[in-house]
Amino acid sequence: MGEAQKITRTLIGKVVSNKMDKTVTVLVPRSVKHPLIGKVIRLSSKFHAHDEKNELGEGDMVEITESKPISKHKSWVVTKVVSKARTI
Repeated sequence: MGEAQKITRTLIGKVVSNKMDKTVTVLVPRSVKHPLIGKVIRLSSKFHAHDEKNELGEGDMVEITESKPISKHKSWVVTKVVSKARTI
């Protein structure tokens, strides 16, 4: 029998808040075609993700991966920093 492959969900989004300890809020955009009108609509979702080292800042692009629940609202972990925000 073949082994069941575990599917891991990964998303890429922008950090919009880092005010919590070891937690960041990530905004993940997506485009969806409206079923009746046919216009492309931009939707977004916010996820709380675990940042172990508290190294991320607002504006950073990150990749998050689904994991077992860490707290009541947090079941995602930051796996990779895609790009850092530009500082002025």
